[in-house]
Amino acid sequence: MAAQAIQSGIVATISGTTIWRWLNDDAIRPWQHRCWIFPRDPNFAEKAGRILDLYERVWEGCPLQDDEFVLSTDEKTSIQARRRRHKTMPTKPGLPMKVEHEYTRCGAWAYIAALDVHRFKLFGRCTRRSGIDPFDQLVAEVMNQPPYNQARRVFWIMDNGSAHRAPYCVARLKAKHPTLIPVHGPVHASWLNQIEIYFSILERKALIPNDFDSLESLARRILGFQHYYESIAKPFNWKFTRRDLNKWLQKLPCAV
Repeated sequence: MAAQAIQSGIVATISGTTIWRWLNDDAIRPWQHRCWIFPRDPNFAEKAGRILDLYERVWEGCPLQDDEFVLSTDEKTSIQARRRRHKTMPTKPGLPMKVEHEYTRCGAWAYIAALDVHRFKLFGRCTRRSGIDPFDQLVAEVMNQPPYNQARRVFWIMDNGSAHRAPYCVARLKAKHPTLIPVHGPVHASWLNQIEIYFSILERKALIPNDFDSLESLARRILGFQHYYESIAKPFNWKFTRRDLNKWLQKLPCAV
């Protein structure tokens, strides 16, 4: 950049260090970028707003009762168990952990989980494949135990994955569990689903570095961390509301 500035006649002379300092202090940094998916769902505001209302314990303008619950659910697929070809060396004073680069694949789990967002109660299971049957098994596990089996309504926030895609999903789930209310978010809006926050915590705290000698040891780590984190965590301090969503959508080049 320094050479280009001199060649273009912008300045007679300038150092690379000076340009580096200017760019580092500048408010706009055009060399940085972030990939994202533009909200294309024509009903994005309506679908997203329902989820945000539920986080505030509101449904269709009415406050939820004490015997009504809100769960967030999704699958974290293809969690691999990688057995390193050399034993991991633990940390030492002044030295980081050393993890062998090469590994042997021992298989992978699909972790299907649900989070009671207001009670911070976690439910999860490891399965070899995701799909309708494993998802329905998780739903049955939750809905057949108190307080959900005696609830007035239980709202399940979910995406549009193949295991729980509307409208067939709605009919299937409600036939088995009449008090269950599926709430599908708009397409490409996983950031609205609080279970994704827990998935990111699980990834950082329990799955990195990936060094597991078997699928069984990986499952023990996943479910063990689930039990531990549930015992220490509090509900996420979710602050993004329907009002914030409307302001955000108005800033987009073409508001949805």
